[in-house]
Amino acid sequence: MTDNTLGFDTLAVHAGAEPDPATGARQVPIYQTTSYVFRDADHAARLFNLEEVGYIYSRLTNPTVAALANRVTALEGGAGGIACSSGHAAQIMALFPLMAPGCNIVSSSRLYGGTITQFSQTIRRFGWSATFVDTDDLDAVKAAIDDNTRALFCETIANPGGYVSDLDALAKIADEAGIPLIVDNTTATPWLCRPIDHGATLVVHSATKYLTGNGTVTGGVVVDSGKFDWSASDKFPSLSQPEPAYHGMTFHAALGSMAFTFHSIAVGLRDLGMTMNPQGAHYTLMGIETLGLRMERHVKNAKAVAEWLEKDPRIEAVTYAGLPSSPWHDRAQRIVPKGAGALFTVAVKGGYDACVKLVDSLNLLSHVANLGDTRSLIIHPASTTHRQLDEAQQVKAGAAPNVVRISIGIEDVADIIADLDQGLTAATA
Repeated sequence: MTDNTLGFDTLAVHAGAEPDPATGARQVPIYQTTSYVFRDADHAARLFNLEEVGYIYSRLTNPTVAALANRVTALEGGAGGIACSSGHAAQIMALFPLMAPGCNIVSSSRLYGGTITQFSQTIRRFGWSATFVDTDDLDAVKAAIDDNTRALFCETIANPGGYVSDLDALAKIADEAGIPLIVDNTTATPWLCRPIDHGATLVVHSATKYLTGNGTVTGGVVVDSGKFDWSASDKFPSLSQPEPAYHGMTFHAALGSMAFTFHSIAVGLRDLGMTMNPQGAHYTLMGIETLGLRMERHVKNAKAVAEWLEKDPRIEAVTYAGLPSSPWHDRAQRIVPKGAGALFTVAVKGGYDACVKLVDSLNLLSHVANLGDTRSLIIHPASTTHRQLDEAQQVKAGAAPNVVRISIGIEDVADIIADLDQGLTAATA
């Protein structure tokens, strides 16, 4: 059941799954198996030729994992999707069919610190590179794109600062350049924004965060819009030309809107092995069932906490785009009209030392390197998630030394505020 005319909460419960045909089980079973028996030799050949959809080996496809990919695809309004082992894996999976040695991506400079490291350091080992720009400067984005650029990358709501990207404007630039726009929608979730509706080609998620919602799973998802013409130029030979890694199949000619998805399974998961385990997929499926309910509370609490912090004399600034004082407030009304998410940063008077004291003084808020949990979380990025960056890079990423990142949970908001209040008292005494 993936009909996008159904409401969000209906899709969150039903999409991608039907009662188990063997047992009638209503919840998606955990198919804890490595392999699947073929009906006969012809059936096996048809599966390997991608002439028939089915299951071969769980590094490639698994019924539980496929149900998760299909559910997120339905929520995002995409054509196809794959689930993989982490959000970082999802980013590599998104780039893998597009890139080759010498190719580059143009990326927002406002990103999760681990993504900046992945793009600035790790992908160089593949012969790829990244150019980081302020995506609010559209002229700079255009100027950074060259003949070897294969994608434009941003986050809907940037981690850690909560900045909102102008997806419509970035999609227009990507379209003019003949390249896909890849959007990390982790912090917004499809409840707040569906980037494909704003022109994105690919959407990536860290399922570790809001999709699962309870800090139990590491996983990632890539959703393809199915709308990009991979054959419009010679930039994407893995999809538009015979693929030597899969007996010469021309994926786009053979599979149309599902070309990216099937290439990611048949070549990407096969050779990179970034497979999600079925138990993790099961937990995430259960988490998604309450995504809409949770996000409504996350956003309501975040707005209340941000408003309280903005008025507090111990605070220098709050970056929450849901505040009328935010320079991204008007854009948030257009991109994320239900609310500006539940992640933002706070600049604390007293700088680095005060931030460290604050995270050490809290009782309700957990000091962890995660976000999107039902629990409220806090971290000091400059000493943790963005520690590998120099101070100038930290500032560009919205993770200056005097900043803490807060992920607001679904607890009673009065309790969240009370804990922050006593923590700030200790930190700024």
